[in-house]
Amino acid sequence: MNAASLPPAHPQRLVLADEVHARPPEPLETPSRASYVAVLVDPGERASETIHLAQLCERFGVAAPAAGASQFSARLGALAFKWERHGEFSGYTFILPGRSTTPFSEPPTSTLPEGWLGAVPGQTIVAAHGDLVAEPAQGVDASVLAAHFGGHIVVGAEIGDGAGAAYTDFRIHADGCSRFLIVDRAFTPRQAGRNMQRLFEIEAYRMMALLAWPIAREQSLRATEIENELASLTAAIAAGADARLDEGLLHSVTRLAADVERALAATQFRFGARKAYHDLVDTRIGELRERRIAGIQTIGEFMARRFTPAMATCATVAQRLHQLSERVAQASGLLSTRVDIARERQNQNLLASMDRRAHLQLRLQQTVEGLSVAAIVYYAAGLVGYVAKAMKSRGLPIDTDLLVALSIPVLAAMVLLALRRARLRLHTGDRLDAAQP
Repeated sequence: MNAASLPPAHPQRLVLADEVHARPPEPLETPSRASYVAVLVDPGERASETIHLAQLCERFGVAAPAAGASQFSARLGALAFKWERHGEFSGYTFILPGRSTTPFSEPPTSTLPEGWLGAVPGQTIVAAHGDLVAEPAQGVDASVLAAHFGGHIVVGAEIGDGAGAAYTDFRIHADGCSRFLIVDRAFTPRQAGRNMQRLFEIEAYRMMALLAWPIAREQSLRATEIENELASLTAAIAAGADARLDEGLLHSVTRLAADVERALAATQFRFGARKAYHDLVDTRIGELRERRIAGIQTIGEFMARRFTPAMATCATVAQRLHQLSERVAQASGLLSTRVDIARERQNQNLLASMDRRAHLQLRLQQTVEGLSVAAIVYYAAGLVGYVAKAMKSRGLPIDTDLLVALSIPVLAAMVLLALRRARLRLHTGDRLDAAQP
């Protein structure tokens, strides 16, 4: 079987197949130095980022990244360079073989063109140096750690099932960078590169996850204010017996619901990203396969004591906001129901009043109709009298008064019959209008 004998390929087949091979680690020979910089990049700065990368490649005579690329690696002289684009940030990794005269004094970034790194578009969220060294004959003692971390409390563990060890203090030093020390016992170059990359990613994802922490503290205070206000409104709803106050309470609850939804909209993305980054930190720590070193806290334990509580706070605040949204919606629904019932009662009273008025109008109309019948008969009888007088003046033997008296019942019957037929037409028209959809 060959490619020509297969059905047409899905347009994304190669992209999906290559995804599992994305962002491979750079192999490291012992000893080596590495620097990592993670930069928050706005969508509008992506084009500038690509141009800036192309300028670096042009300086060293190498091909620039392809348009739309999300990762790129190249050799810039002795410097190994790797760039990765993530959803919110971009990572820059620089590697040089050999050791510095003193730990972290000659990072790979010192070989970059003057001012290039400082002009990278975006804001620095992580800057870190890593040293890969062979295990000293006397082992890693306090003097070695002090030389690398300036006397700070160090966390670390054996990694790779004992093939090496990793140490860090998770602090930003005077040069603006955090530090990692990897001790090689039996690493292959690929293993060393993977573990260096994992440590850098732990720092990057940790910082990205912690971006939610200031937001959580701010929203926690606001959530407390909303909870107190909601409790007051709920008490007012429970105690309120005056329907006239319910409209004002409903406006207050609606405003509170808008505040909660605004807070949810402002934090939903960051809290969701926080969970994803937290999961990545846990995954990378698990991939280190740590073993405890006597007297030193492991990286996993350090994160569990310092980092995980902050993440739990963020999760709690996110849950509080969602619960507040539900509680405000329940209060709003309860109050809306009560306001609707009050309105229905008012409508019923209004309809009853309208019904009474309609009855009064009907009685008045009937009274007016009776008077109208009398008036019409009176004027019609007068016309009959004029006609009778005219006929009598022509010599006809007619008793005018008797003729007028006899015509009155006939005229009254005719007027009443005409009014009845008019009412029947009106009622028939109303029934037809009601029957039409």
